[in-house]
Amino acid sequence: MRSACFKIWIVLLFVISGLITRAQETQKLFLSGTGSDHTVNWQFFCTEGNNSGKWTTIPVPSNWELQGFGKYNYGLAKDSLKGKEKGLYKYEFNVPASWRGKAINIVFDGSMTDTEVKLNGKLAGPVHQGAFYRFKYDVGALLSYGKSNLLEVTVSKHSSNTSVNAAERKGDFWVFGGIFRPVFLEASPKSHIGYYAVDAKANGNLKAQLRLAFVKSGTVTGQVYTLAGQKFGTPFSVKINAGDTVANISTHIASPKLWSPEFPNLYNVVFTLNQNGKAVHTVKQRIGFRTVELRKHDGIYVNNVKIKFKGVNRHSFWPTTGRALNKKISIEDVLLMKDMNMNAVRMSHYPPDDHFLDVCDSLGLFVLDELTGWHHAYDDVVGSKLTKELIEKDINHPSIVMWDNGNEGGFNFNLDHLFDELDIQKRPLIHPWGIFRGTNTQHYINYDYGTNTGINGHDIFFPTEFLHGLYDGGGGAGLDDFWKQMWYTPISAGGFIWDFADEAVVRTDKNGELDSDGDHGPDGIIGPYHEKEGSYYAIKEIWSPVYLEPREITSAFNGTLPLENRYSYTNIKQCTFSYKLAMLNGAGSKTKIGTIASPDVAPGQYGNLQLQLPKDWQNFDVLYISAFDVNKQELFTWSFPISSHDQIANRFIAKTGGSKAAITETDSLYNVKTGNGIELAFNRNSGILVSVKNAKGNIPFNNGPILVEGQDQTGFQKLTCHYEGDNLVVEAVFPPKKSEPLMKWTIYPSGWVQLDVKYWPIGEEATLMGVNFSFPEKEIKGITFMGDGPYRVWKNRMKGTALGVWDKTYNNTITGQGKVVYPEFKGYYSNLYWMKLQTTGQPVTIVCNSRDVFMRLFTPSNPKNVYNTAPLFPSGDISFMHGITPIGTKSQKPEKLGPGGQKNQYFNYDRNIEDALTLNLYFDFSGK
Repeated sequence: MRSACFKIWIVLLFVISGLITRAQETQKLFLSGTGSDHTVNWQFFCTEGNNSGKWTTIPVPSNWELQGFGKYNYGLAKDSLKGKEKGLYKYEFNVPASWRGKAINIVFDGSMTDTEVKLNGKLAGPVHQGAFYRFKYDVGALLSYGKSNLLEVTVSKHSSNTSVNAAERKGDFWVFGGIFRPVFLEASPKSHIGYYAVDAKANGNLKAQLRLAFVKSGTVTGQVYTLAGQKFGTPFSVKINAGDTVANISTHIASPKLWSPEFPNLYNVVFTLNQNGKAVHTVKQRIGFRTVELRKHDGIYVNNVKIKFKGVNRHSFWPTTGRALNKKISIEDVLLMKDMNMNAVRMSHYPPDDHFLDVCDSLGLFVLDELTGWHHAYDDVVGSKLTKELIEKDINHPSIVMWDNGNEGGFNFNLDHLFDELDIQKRPLIHPWGIFRGTNTQHYINYDYGTNTGINGHDIFFPTEFLHGLYDGGGGAGLDDFWKQMWYTPISAGGFIWDFADEAVVRTDKNGELDSDGDHGPDGIIGPYHEKEGSYYAIKEIWSPVYLEPREITSAFNGTLPLENRYSYTNIKQCTFSYKLAMLNGAGSKTKIGTIASPDVAPGQYGNLQLQLPKDWQNFDVLYISAFDVNKQELFTWSFPISSHDQIANRFIAKTGGSKAAITETDSLYNVKTGNGIELAFNRNSGILVSVKNAKGNIPFNNGPILVEGQDQTGFQKLTCHYEGDNLVVEAVFPPKKSEPLMKWTIYPSGWVQLDVKYWPIGEEATLMGVNFSFPEKEIKGITFMGDGPYRVWKNRMKGTALGVWDKTYNNTITGQGKVVYPEFKGYYSNLYWMKLQTTGQPVTIVCNSRDVFMRLFTPSNPKNVYNTAPLFPSGDISFMHGITPIGTKSQKPEKLGPGGQKNQYFNYDRNIEDALTLNLYFDFSGK
């Protein structure tokens, strides 16, 4: 009996102890919702613009434009209302009577822009200026406890401070008004820990600075815990005296698991204020042990490892809610970045939601956190206050490895010292776009930028914006060349692509139209609703930490694939690999799968994947190799062709099986009729296919082959015809060594038609190389093809595709503009084997028996302002190309982005026929 009572007493003591511990923690009472997916309606009055001049309600947090109020402003100082637009908020709430006597703050996590706060008719404090920063007021004396309280907030979209408008409203991004992040009350005991900054180093040394309020003599104790709640290390403490306002506490933790993007190990540290032998107040902070160092003329090191930042710039943005976000969106954003094999993200151009940083901590991304300033900076007074707010809110996130003081000239140098003084971790400070403290972060540099500067200089080369995406340009286009240069240059620390997602907002004043403000917003690797564009997969391959050496799979292949470990902290043996062999015969294709042993390859080292393939592996068409990280997430899947073009072509083509074709001639035409009723007409003065029809009707595939470049210099003399056995040959005659030495049509008894073309480009370089045909775009429904897909390519964005059989439905998507369907239909596709045009009439099948041929499908439409993102396309509609065009960025022509952006080079001074560019195509016009 006594034993049972003792056990009950122990349980009760544990429960009471737990209740006491919880009571001593800081309590939160949300007045708004917690995010865009959980809001609370407040009373609202908008003074100008849409739905103004009347009291109604609005969800909080939100941006009022997205709720149908006020006026949309992209930024760049465009505001016809000239500062008159304001939002008036009211909200009634109760405060627990038990909070009387506590220290209570009202906290705003983000409000654009000038925010005046009143409680029960009295000002809570001075008007806050600056949109993206957490600010708070001590309101304990203004509250009615156990009764209703009235909160009144006036938000002026336009600031009364000139520098705030210059730094925030003149930025190249949307300007949204309103309370767009949560509002809450926080209550602590009168004697409490008000603020705490923690520095947890990779060597296990931990120190913290705590601000104290109204304390008596006693101690502050600390204890590190695992996330599972187990104690890690021993307790540590520091004595305090009555009236102390600061406590410095430290300890050493033996062998902590370190934080990095590859292994985002986290702990909790708990600090407790003890007075008179009692625990008065307890706070908990999630931390990661890691050390950041900037070693001048060398690199940026995290945990003593030199880092190549594979980064992207990210706005806090969602099309339907503006800058009001939620944790689900933050998780999705980080997962997409990590799926692209990125290890870093830059906060452009303001600090993000707390939950985004939490996700970067837990899932693993390096973060550059930024004070707002786009070509203009905050003044000293406002800037000092906002810098302090930025650092105090974000200081303990292990993911943050650098601070940014403004952007592109928006630097107030008088604020630099605050980052040094306020950050207990002493993280490096940069000026994005500037050369500062040993880093060169200049934006949108050319591939060959500078002598003794940039990639060839002495400062750590670290562009915080490069490859400015616009529509389908930039992003992955040019990255392969840039990354090879960055990866193998010791002074390079990588860089940050501009940018993550298209900023297209739903216009509530324009029937829900998606608006990217013309060419200002469509800069993303993904669309506004996170639609994946072609650059997404190119980046995923280029930045894969497992780098497979390009390799031809021949009959002599022994199963060995050389690789490089481009991880910073992960051994390849911690990854997993698999293979798949596939026959590409459409639905029901034969496959075989297997696993691959993971080799022991340390970061930065080289090794081999050794495949144990089945004996019949050569009977398959393609070998796929997939790599997975320590969390079983796919890094990339590479495809290696096994079957040759000739082998694939022979499966399709039947040359016999009918009577030989008949030919007649008129003044200008050769008219051919095959045994199965296909009729072809060739122009005798050019050799061009003029028309095609069969028993079912006309097939509008014609007007080719026409050389993409130099067709007026071909030197065509005449068209001849003859039989080779039962095969009818219609062949062009050229003078020796002209640009088109061979154009030969062969019509087989089966009805298949073969075209052989040999040519040389005009000159030593060419913008485009290939031949064109015509087909009316209005009659195209889609295409099925075997080749690299499903995304189109550019000359300087060849990666990110896979060899397969792809079905694509026609669309006229302009990447990043309006209503989009991805993948885009029009454009260039690499490594064509065969294609079947699906039309409103009869299908057309074309088989390519030549290597390295691009299929061109029509010409993509262009938006109004294209900058460098509208590459030249051939005339005609359907083309078969040996050389295609690269694409530029918003700020750079493609030739400035590296070797892939140059014209197609072809050298053959003697013009030997054996060295000519060759096309071998087969056409099936039977309508099957």
